[in-house]
Amino acid sequence: MKKVKIKICGVREIATIDCCIDNNVEYFGLVFFEKSVRNINLELALKLINYVNFKDITPVGVFVNKPINDLRNIIKRTRLNHVQLHGNENDDYISILKKEFNIKVVKSVGIKKKADLKKIEELSNADYLLFDYKPEINDLPGGNAKKFDWSLLQHIKINKPWFISGGINISNIEEIDKNLIPYGIDISSGVEEKPGIKSLNKITKLLEKLNVK
Repeated sequence: MKKVKIKICGVREIATIDCCIDNNVEYFGLVFFEKSVRNINLELALKLINYVNFKDITPVGVFVNKPINDLRNIIKRTRLNHVQLHGNENDDYISILKKEFNIKVVKSVGIKKKADLKKIEELSNADYLLFDYKPEINDLPGGNAKKFDWSLLQHIKINKPWFISGGINISNIEEIDKNLIPYGIDISSGVEEKPGIKSLNKITKLLEKLNVK
């Protein structure tokens, strides 16, 4: 498989970070969302962020409709330089953050049908896009182990790098290589023993399949 960036999302343990580093994973996600089984508190997040100082992996704070003042405070405390917005945040919200902080912003776009891609036109301030399964009423905004119709992304032309996410695991990841050209692949539930508990073996096996070691 051609080299793509990999992000393992919902990390809560140093052992998981070490496994990611061993497998040349570029990003790991820290989920600041209370309703998620992968939610992380500020104290643990700071521990993990400090652990990767001078290591070749980048922490990404993941937020869902966080009041902007709360997000400001977290960025100041953690000194995160990458944040992922996984709710209904708009371009104005992104603009406010980027004017105040030297950060890169990943903005999720839920995909169910082709028309959902038009949302891209409203997100000019995002540095990266992340295409994910569009949650139904009772779904959480991410980490649902559900995939969308990836063929909707075939031949799309976007003027910024993008990630693909949603239900990706070792049994289907090769479909991405055959049909799409993403900047990165974002994986969470597909490398877990059970919801919220990462499997070092699954991470290693999946990365071996991607041939990025």
